Amino acid sequence: MFVDDVSIEIKAGDGGNGFVHFLANRHQPKGGPDGGDGGDGGSVFAQAVADITRLKVFRSTQKYQAENGGRGGAKQKTGKNGEDLILRVPIGTTITFDNGTQIDLTRVGEVKMLTKGGKGGWGNYHFRSPSNTTPMNFKPGEIRPWRHLHLELKLIAQIGLIGLPNAGKTSLLNALTQAHARVASYPFTTLEPNLGVTNAGFIIADIPGLIEGASMGKGLGAKFLRHVERTGLLVHCLNPESPDIMADYKTIRHELESFSSLLASKPEIVILTKSDLLTTNQISDITSKIPQIKLVTSIIDDSSLRALNSLFQEALKLS
Repeated sequence: MFVDDVSIEIKAGDGGNGFVHFLANRHQPKGGPDGGDGGDGGSVFAQAVADITRLKVFRSTQKYQAENGGRGGAKQKTGKNGEDLILRVPIGTTITFDNGTQIDLTRVGEVKMLTKGGKGGWGNYHFRSPSNTTPMNFKPGEIRPWRHLHLELKLIAQIGLIGLPNAGKTSLLNALTQAHARVASYPFTTLEPNLGVTNAGFIIADIPGLIEGASMGKGLGAKFLRHVERTGLLVHCLNPESPDIMADYKTIRHELESFSSLLASKPEIVILTKSDLLTTNQISDITSKIPQIKLVTSIIDDSSLRALNSLFQEALKLS
């Protein structure tokens, strides 16, 4: 199952305690205090990766803690610093902290600190003075609190393929990119978003089929409509096998407008897919009824795919 939002708890490592110790050997029988400082606790970081399914690992484990710092030692030895913890999340993840602040990870490899490790405490060497030659006190390491985070994925793609089920989106994605997404001739083959990259470097997201009522939580659409909020261009795919293509077009437009005015205002290219299934007269009849159609495409027609790539470049240049 595709997971695109999850709540977890994280904790940076606590600082190690300072150490109380006095140097004493046959050469220095009264060497004085030499207790070392505690090590710093490990910090917790988030790193963006290309795997859009990555959030599902956080469903099985909800608590994550970096390593604590080690206690100080004799001869002013500082305790071991705790190991940092790196949580790998999908590119496009928004992380919301328990105080309401947010951070976004929008580039693969981008790293951001979520919580800093605790400082190590002082050993008794720090407390020495002419008036206190045998200090017995030390400073404990800093204790770090647990923090509650909400992780929400919003896909990072320049182009979002939208349309009703069986509109040919996944096949088009496979034809335009090196993606190998599953394709079949029944509704809702696409149960989770697929990503691909064109030869020109455009990232395309195949959004699962929307249906009437998606913006109100019906079907798969409500879960995935927010994934097109960050796309620069919507490619609206229409299925020529539909008995009422205009109704299909209006259905998707209505769902976009109902879900978000931002989505409704995004640049849109309307295309007719699977043109190899139609005669020239049938294509003319459809395009005359739906003037919004900018291009007629087929995954076996290389010229139509090149024309679509050109439209991508023009539209993204203007947006």
